[in-house]
Amino acid sequence: MPTQSFFIRKPLSAALRMLVVAAALSVSVAHADDYADVSRLMRAGQLPEALAKVDQYLATKPRDPQMRFFKGVIQTETGKTNEAIATFTKITEDYPELPEPYNNMAVLYAGQSQFDKARAALEMAIRTNPSYATAHENLGDVYARLASQAYSKALQLDGGNAAVPPKLALIRNLFSADPKAQPQAAAKPAAGAQASGPVTAAAPAPAPAAKPAPAAPAAAAPAATPAAPAAPAAPATPAATGAEKEVEAAVKGWAQAWSNKDMSGYLGSYGPNFDPPGKQARKAWEEDRRARIVGKSKINVKLSSLAISVQGAKATARFKQDYSADSLNISSRKTLDLAKVGDRWVIVKESTGG
Repeated sequence: MPTQSFFIRKPLSAALRMLVVAAALSVSVAHADDYADVSRLMRAGQLPEALAKVDQYLATKPRDPQMRFFKGVIQTETGKTNEAIATFTKITEDYPELPEPYNNMAVLYAGQSQFDKARAALEMAIRTNPSYATAHENLGDVYARLASQAYSKALQLDGGNAAVPPKLALIRNLFSADPKAQPQAAAKPAAGAQASGPVTAAAPAPAPAAKPAPAAPAAAAPAATPAAPAAPAAPATPAATGAEKEVEAAVKGWAQAWSNKDMSGYLGSYGPNFDPPGKQARKAWEEDRRARIVGKSKINVKLSSLAISVQGAKATARFKQDYSADSLNISSRKTLDLAKVGDRWVIVKESTGG
């Protein structure tokens, strides 16, 4: 199932650079050609043509998140900032599970110097996906920009405060524009996806071909050399240990409870020492998860490429997760840290990405 995402580096001001990130959404094979056509037009800089195709598609499938995200990116690239904000805002209302629309909104708000709104949007992105590194980086940039404004205001109110100018200079130096830096666009597909080309205003230059490794010279066969003894067979991969099987069963049971919307089984998969993401209180996190799960008409969680390591009473499970709920499909990499409590393996930490 192909997925696509576009990273567009845009200068927001002389002191701040942030990323506009298009959603990495799983798409069905039935619509792959439509997505590919829009992607090709965007890569070629044919944005009006791409927008026309997006609008044509959305006329019959108005809730499609990927096409709506394409529209938001095109609006951003053509300078229609307010329209792009409206597009990304509507996506967050319809698909609150996606962190990328919040990130895009934040970048656009920051470009308008609405840093409080940018901060709020980024905090929502991080709450949705605490492992979203881009949102964390952008939030740091926004906080620094807010600090710069606060220090400037302090200096206006009290010009004799000798402690403020060094702080202000430090932040300005940190975000001073590099005259050699240029806005860059690069494609970065989600885990397991095929790469797509960059979105730019002109056709991107072809990437240099990788130089083939030089072939090793063929060794001359010595005369009358006796045949070498057969190499010993490679040892068979050791079977999973009993502990690994227990961890695997616990992880699969967690995914099955999630798919079945079995909140007792799902929440029971988390140990008493589980660390909720975003510094949430355990009760608030459970209420948030219940609202997100019970409200769906249908959920399906599939795990693949499951790798488990066990060290005593601690274990780590890494896998690819394919999540679908109603019309939304998302593929991601996930890591669960587990601990053995009594005779059960329970989750103590979870993270997405990597």
